[in-house]
Amino acid sequence: MIEKMNRTKIHAFHNLIMIMMALFVFQILAILMLDKPWNIIASLLLVSAAAAVLLFLLKEGNQFMLKHQKLLEEENQLSTLLHSLPDFVCFKDGEGRWLKVNQFGRKLYNLEDIDYVGKTDRELGKLVPFFKDAFDYCIDSDEESWKAEQVTRCEEGFYLPNGEFKTFDVIKVPLFHSNQERKGLVIIGRDISQQKIAEEMLLRKEKLSVVGELAAGIAHEIRNPLTSIKGFIQLLEENEHVSGHYLKVMSSEMDRINQIVGELLILSKPQMREYQPFDMSDVLRYVVKVMGHEALLKGITLNIQLPSSPIHVFGDKNQCIQVFINIIKNAIESMVEGEIDVDWKIRNESIHIIIEDEGTGIPPDRLKRLGEPFFTLKEKGMGLGLTISQKIIEDHKGSLQIDSEVNKGTKVEVTFPVVQNS
Repeated sequence: MIEKMNRTKIHAFHNLIMIMMALFVFQILAILMLDKPWNIIASLLLVSAAAAVLLFLLKEGNQFMLKHQKLLEEENQLSTLLHSLPDFVCFKDGEGRWLKVNQFGRKLYNLEDIDYVGKTDRELGKLVPFFKDAFDYCIDSDEESWKAEQVTRCEEGFYLPNGEFKTFDVIKVPLFHSNQERKGLVIIGRDISQQKIAEEMLLRKEKLSVVGELAAGIAHEIRNPLTSIKGFIQLLEENEHVSGHYLKVMSSEMDRINQIVGELLILSKPQMREYQPFDMSDVLRYVVKVMGHEALLKGITLNIQLPSSPIHVFGDKNQCIQVFINIIKNAIESMVEGEIDVDWKIRNESIHIIIEDEGTGIPPDRLKRLGEPFFTLKEKGMGLGLTISQKIIEDHKGSLQIDSEVNKGTKVEVTFPVVQNS
């Protein structure tokens, strides 16, 4: 409607200019063709008419300039609002050519130094090769929106040059001319990456809760017959006709089963434990002593840097030992030979223990699944070692971060808050 009104005003403005030119021509003809005093009278009348038209034109022109100025101010306000939005906003024409994108979008796709106006997604993919796949996906997604002839909504995800993965909730609004020809496309994308991460964490916790209930039930059912079997073994030990060696092996294996049951219980509801301060140096020293022999058998060197003074952590010492045994054991099993470095640092009132190996590494698609119950990279593993370790670390108010690169190795960083000396 506004465009139609503007076209009408411009047409009337042109008509007035044509009238002015016609009056000027008539005045010249009157001067040349009429005798005095009629030529003077006609000239005065024509000049008066021309002056009236000119005044009208000046008035209309002044109003037009005021409206134009107002429109420019509104456009600047809208442009400022558009560029200040924390969302991706882009306008395309009916042929898929980019008309305008806000500052967020230019920065997102590295278009800050590129003249994007009038270019299609395919052309932009050639100018910014890193995002070629993302632009190609946009072409297909845009076409689906055009065919639907209504507002569509979808999720689009891609990696940034810094390695971060972004997920956007994208709304696409197709616009059509009155004859149903394609006019333009409005695209609005909101960054929901943190929301997706939160959803994945919630889902993981729900899975862990289910596994915990299952583990508690299994542990309870296993411990009942274990108690009976343990009692019968003690009776057999009193029988001199039964080999003591066999009974010792049986008793040892029963203790191992009982320990496994205890690990399953860690996954269930929090156990009553007496947390107390302990020296993390003692934990690392004990772990290296236990795992050093296994590393040596595989030709792997275990390098460790121990703190020169005690660093106290509040919690369960044996559980923390189990965490580092699990991590170093995984590192050893991922290597044929090489070195494993264990280092530490104090930062933000926490101790960060870093374990780096030279193993086969973990592919990105599997790396993000580490810690899920029953997900394992080992042929004979149960997939509960890292799940149990994560649970222990969370109970100690700590954090676990794993970075890995295929054929280069894996870096595991475990963080625990330290106890301040009084």
